[in-house]
Amino acid sequence: MLTHFRPLSTVLALVGALMPARVGLSQTTDPLGSLGRATSVVIPQTRSFRLTPESQGVQIESVEARVEILEQTARTTLEISLVNTSGRRDDAIVLLPVPRGAVVSGFAFQGTASEPTWDVLLADDARRLYDALVAKILDPALLEFAGYNLIRSSVFPVAAHGTQKVQVTYEHLLAVDGDRVDYVLARSESLKGRRPWQISVEITSSHPISTVYSPTHEILSTRLGPGRFSVSLAEAASLEPGSFRLSYLREREGVTSSLFCYPDPSVGGGFFLLVAGLPAHVGQTTNRLNREVTIVIDRSGSMAGVKLDQARAAALEIIEGLQDGEAFNVIDYASAIASFAPRPVYKNPDTVRAARRYLASIRPAGGTNIHDALLEALEQEPLDGTLPIVLFLTDGLATIGRTSESGIRRMVEQANRHGRRVFTFGVGQDVNVPLLDRIADVTRATATYVLPGEDIQVKVARVFKRLNGPVLAEPTLRTLDADGVLSTRLAGELIPADLPDLFEGDQLIVLGQYRQRGPITFQLKGNYLGRSRTFSFTFDTTKATTRYAFVPRLWATRRIAYLVDQIRQAGADSSGTGVSLAAGRWRELVDEIVGLSTTYGILTEYTSFLAREGTDLSDFPELAARCSRELDEKALRTRWGAGAVSQGINYNRQKAQVVENRANKLVNERLELIEFTAVQQMCDRAFFRRGNRWIDSRLLAVSKFIEPHQILMIGSEPHFQLLRRLERQGRQGVLSLAGEILLEVDGRAILITDGC
Repeated sequence: MLTHFRPLSTVLALVGALMPARVGLSQTTDPLGSLGRATSVVIPQTRSFRLTPESQGVQIESVEARVEILEQTARTTLEISLVNTSGRRDDAIVLLPVPRGAVVSGFAFQGTASEPTWDVLLADDARRLYDALVAKILDPALLEFAGYNLIRSSVFPVAAHGTQKVQVTYEHLLAVDGDRVDYVLARSESLKGRRPWQISVEITSSHPISTVYSPTHEILSTRLGPGRFSVSLAEAASLEPGSFRLSYLREREGVTSSLFCYPDPSVGGGFFLLVAGLPAHVGQTTNRLNREVTIVIDRSGSMAGVKLDQARAAALEIIEGLQDGEAFNVIDYASAIASFAPRPVYKNPDTVRAARRYLASIRPAGGTNIHDALLEALEQEPLDGTLPIVLFLTDGLATIGRTSESGIRRMVEQANRHGRRVFTFGVGQDVNVPLLDRIADVTRATATYVLPGEDIQVKVARVFKRLNGPVLAEPTLRTLDADGVLSTRLAGELIPADLPDLFEGDQLIVLGQYRQRGPITFQLKGNYLGRSRTFSFTFDTTKATTRYAFVPRLWATRRIAYLVDQIRQAGADSSGTGVSLAAGRWRELVDEIVGLSTTYGILTEYTSFLAREGTDLSDFPELAARCSRELDEKALRTRWGAGAVSQGINYNRQKAQVVENRANKLVNERLELIEFTAVQQMCDRAFFRRGNRWIDSRLLAVSKFIEPHQILMIGSEPHFQLLRRLERQGRQGVLSLAGEILLEVDGRAILITDGC
């Protein structure tokens, strides 16, 4: 139980009387003297720091953040769990960076600490305290929060081998951009010293909410009502670094949209991320599209036993979960093809009972005739007014009939005259991964892989759950100029090029480049709830900011996935033996992959060597040659097995990535999740670690051995002058890396060091 918690009403009544006398440090005050007898400083957003040699330092175990957003006001409560691992008492103080304008509404210590007090230091005074601390402890981590106001607690004890909890609550107004409301919880971008965070957000709005989105962390969101959402950080994201960003879109009629822009003159104007959401009440609409679902089950001999049992259960679960007016069919295949009905039938009690009997009668035997099974599914006459969907399961390679990978791929592209969406499921490791990926891509669907030991029914049901209530089918996006004239010059390099269908609860994320600053209008057109509709959105790209560094990184990640897949698909015949990645178009693809990887610090299984000590990033021909060898061995020649499955998993994550992947996590050929900490993405820069030095990728591309033009000592006046400059650009975080930093500034190499 936390004690001494001040009720909100009491604190707000005191704010006006107390704040003028207690806020800030005068310029004549010794900033470090304000810390009293503290021997440790705790900054929850980054880590703890020792102030005296004899202190072991209080450590942060975890942080729980509870956020309540009401309209445009956010109330944030942080509960910080601390531990003292030493055998002596430690006196600590909490410094909490908060947005400008934040008001403290509660502060508490656990246990028998003396009455807690707090000060709010405005940005200039907070900066002086940061500067003094950095100069004393020679640790630049604090500099990431320059420009923020600062909550400073009174000193409190943490007993030897004891624990302590501190709770802080503050309130502030949120930024609004058109229909979008943005919340940001400042945290360190560094991969060093990560501690688990639990973050939960409750959003309440008098206006219906279209969608919620985080570009920085994977979230789980639940709609509680038209204007209410409950959001939590996904378990896998609890250790992910970086400021937590969350946006919600206030609903407009039909589709609601917003734009994040990052300026980059090298591409004309910069990069953009378009996020669009659907209305809250779609589920109550009577004229929405119905689904027509064909489930294609592999019943070859290798499916015998648990796998076929799970496939049957998945099919039955899907059929029984269809709504009135929706239709289904079942096709099962081995050497020959069989089907429940010659074409899809409407769901009713009779057809469900018949389907249950049919599924029970399926027996495993024979080879795998993928070509004819797909052809049978695609050539069915569709039912009017439905969205035709195919769920295609296989656990092996094509062994019967036409087995050519490129031939099957061409057949799907040519025979899909009814526009069926083919969601593919590869069961186990002996599946042709590039083929399943390609079939899904060209039919506006997705590919999923069921690893050994995983449940087919769970994986299929998870995908199908997302296909509830088709809302916008066959969407297309185009741009118009200020006069309303269609133009292809305003935006380019859109990813994805072919937009996916939108279902209930979906959001659309499109990344691309804008060519010039100024207004740009996007038109989104498609089959909206059974009829053709066009939605228009006009945005001003002059609002672009370098603080949206996640935009070009997400674009580059998806672009790399697209380029890699072009090479993977070239291996469809004879495992790519006729493809030379050192010549022509293929060399251009490899060069672009390497260029994007080094510029943005994005690693794949084909470029992970960039993170290794000794790799010369200035030798571009050698980097391209090494990448070509990796692509040749893996992307071109590895079509099935664990290595192919791992590539398929990584490709499908990257091509649809909507959240930053700062640690470059990927699945290796042993199907293990790994990450790379020798590459760090900070603000809009990428740094590669060489020894104890972090080197700006812009410098590494020039020379392996770089002589700095200037050396700055951490805590010196020139160092702080550089900090102020970067702070104005929103790039101060690049100075917070641990160790030496070799930074590119105006074409010059600046070395930041502590002199040790």
